[in-house]
Amino acid sequence: MEKLFGTDGIRGKANHYPITPEMALLVGKAVAKYRADGVSRRVVVGKDTRLSGYMLESAITAGLLSMGMDVLEVGPMPTPAVAHLVRSFAADCGIMITASHNPAEDNGIKIFDENGFKLTEAQSDAIENLIAVGKNSELLSGNSNIGKARRIDDARGRYIEFAKSSIKNHSLAGLKIVLDCANGAAYAMAPAIFRELGAEVIEIGVAPDGININDGCGATHTQKLCETVKRCQADCGIALDGDADRVIFCDAAGEVVDGDRIIGMVALDYKSRGKLANNTVVVTSMSNLGFHRAMHEAGIDVVTTDVGDHLVIEAMREKHCNVGGEQAGHVIFMDYVTTGDGIITALHVLKLMRKRKKTLRELAAFMTAFPQKMVNLPIREKIPFERLPQLQKVLDDLKKSVASSGRAVVRYSGTENKLRILVEMEDTAALEMWLGKLTDAARKELGA
Repeated sequence: MEKLFGTDGIRGKANHYPITPEMALLVGKAVAKYRADGVSRRVVVGKDTRLSGYMLESAITAGLLSMGMDVLEVGPMPTPAVAHLVRSFAADCGIMITASHNPAEDNGIKIFDENGFKLTEAQSDAIENLIAVGKNSELLSGNSNIGKARRIDDARGRYIEFAKSSIKNHSLAGLKIVLDCANGAAYAMAPAIFRELGAEVIEIGVAPDGININDGCGATHTQKLCETVKRCQADCGIALDGDADRVIFCDAAGEVVDGDRIIGMVALDYKSRGKLANNTVVVTSMSNLGFHRAMHEAGIDVVTTDVGDHLVIEAMREKHCNVGGEQAGHVIFMDYVTTGDGIITALHVLKLMRKRKKTLRELAAFMTAFPQKMVNLPIREKIPFERLPQLQKVLDDLKKSVASSGRAVVRYSGTENKLRILVEMEDTAALEMWLGKLTDAARKELGA
């Protein structure tokens, strides 16, 4: 069977394999079988605002119920809220139906363990194997111990209080923010949280209709956020993605502040207060060389992983770190959460602005970013890089040429049929030249 789990669960076009009701039913059954020795026999199931979420929620729930699991349905809910609710309800696991920052026609399934952490590769493989065997056997057949499903009415309130408590209900009075919820899972919850703490909130992206999630808004489309911040003379802008596990900011001048700068300013603050665990932050290979230089100058160690917030989290757990994340906006405060959490990240940044009496622009000025540019090329298939000699030669030539003054990261998307080419160099002319060479080689060998 083709591998189901990518870098962030199972993902694809809704109503096309593997995101079909038939497969969702099997996933529900397989998860129940995998957690057959669970203590509570409860599963938390949430979703974002995609129209296809109704279909997948019903199918997954049916699969779980048929195997004797009880289902706690929490409705539209941020991914990190589902992770928190798994622990709040002492459930055996959690399932989130979302394609995160992808367009509305996509959807996906993320699974959390009993501690609210995303599944490891070994755990995902075990569920895949159950699905493969269960398709043609009695392994996933239902039984007489049918479970119950019930809607949890106070789930939103539980997470709201948890999020506010992460900054000890610190007042945000006096701050004027623009909040873009991407017409996604946090459309009702996020504005309430910031308002309850005293901030003046200007909302955009809070009218989901099932098909407008991430459509020209949210963390991957920040133009409207930046324009609104400048027009309304706000202190900053906050853009969540469709399932609110990532966040991108902009300062009062409408300049984007990405995950590197957020992780760095938090790390510097933690270090100054003796709170930075093991004096280390964890980031991915996409983080800017300027970030690495700034952390080195501050005496902070940096651990680098491959792309994927689950890999960052695994490294943080292994090395006992409490701050990490991705340039794309997944930021993990391990003292409070088990996954990237856009709302809690934003709360901590706003609190830092208030306590330090500094603007976001001032806090983000700790690093000088190397010019960086990324191209996403649609491809027909993901051919192993060792079978792409032209692309490999350009990469080798680049490494020999630029040494420590630049780099390139070439990788396949874990959720789409795309090749991502990132080039980063101090010299912008050299950056454009090498990006062109890499793109041309990729197009010739991959049919991009």
